[in-house]
Amino acid sequence: MERKPVMTVEEEALKAFKDWFTSLKSHSSSGGPAKGTIAAGLVVLDRLKSDFVLDLEAHRAPGGSQIRGASGQAVKKILEAFGETRPFAKEGGRTNRGGPGDIRKMLEAVASARLESVEAGKRNEILTALQRYLVAKVIEFHNRERLKLVYDPSKSTWQLIQDLLSAARETGKEGPVAQHLIGAKLQLRFPDVPVSNEGYSTADDQLGRPGDFHLGDTAFHVTVAPMPAVYEKCKSNLHEGLRAYLLVPDRSLTGARQNAALLLEGKVAVESIESFVSQNIEEISAFSKKRLPDGLRRLVDEYNRRVDEIEVDKSMLIEIPRNL
Repeated sequence: MERKPVMTVEEEALKAFKDWFTSLKSHSSSGGPAKGTIAAGLVVLDRLKSDFVLDLEAHRAPGGSQIRGASGQAVKKILEAFGETRPFAKEGGRTNRGGPGDIRKMLEAVASARLESVEAGKRNEILTALQRYLVAKVIEFHNRERLKLVYDPSKSTWQLIQDLLSAARETGKEGPVAQHLIGAKLQLRFPDVPVSNEGYSTADDQLGRPGDFHLGDTAFHVTVAPMPAVYEKCKSNLHEGLRAYLLVPDRSLTGARQNAALLLEGKVAVESIESFVSQNIEEISAFSKKRLPDGLRRLVDEYNRRVDEIEVDKSMLIEIPRNL
């Protein structure tokens, strides 16, 4: 009779942990377990590395309804240690009422692997592997969740674009979203001219291009944080006989214009991303309120097409609202 292979302690712990995770209640907002449960799990596993106590009471905050230390900042620090820098749970596990019950079951899963019998260094390696499993779920969440565009007809087109950029900023995606919005705007405005579509992480000098986009004799630079390097790029454009266009968020517009005037003597056009994109939407909608939803939809469709074509991270895609 063939014997089943005996699992190592690490394999046993990971299996029990995965069983615990898949048993958790799924929430429509996250497409999986509550973000608060994942956040609290990361914090408790971290604490177990220095104080291996599997009694839930040792991990409760005063009052008993929350997990001790499960703050947004604590979760951010743990995720960053694994290389994940996108914001995940601002409140940590503090707003998740089901958190303590979920964490009790997690501690029971850990206990079933008898980690107390393992030497501390090896045990911490196993606890890190369990954290890595949760971090992978966080990455899956980010790659699944699309940006939310809220279409409010009472708002100006400029405000709609700024709201979208603000939503992207909250999730650490403002830079790539801004770049692809400009690319979509240029392609809509000039349908017969091929507008380059490069991944956000691809540097201009890697491709030998004068800017993020190059149309006619003009180089377009899109940045949400105008640093000295972008003005140097604009200066190089001018030396090469090109015109330069610098596009920044409205909050940076005044400073960017002052720097351009000082460093480039008024030879570079500086505009806000919000104005540059929204005016195009108004133009293709013939400044008609009735046609505006169609114009905005065309922009989003083109944006999504470009992002889907070139970016691995599909969380940059925009979820189209039902009223658009």
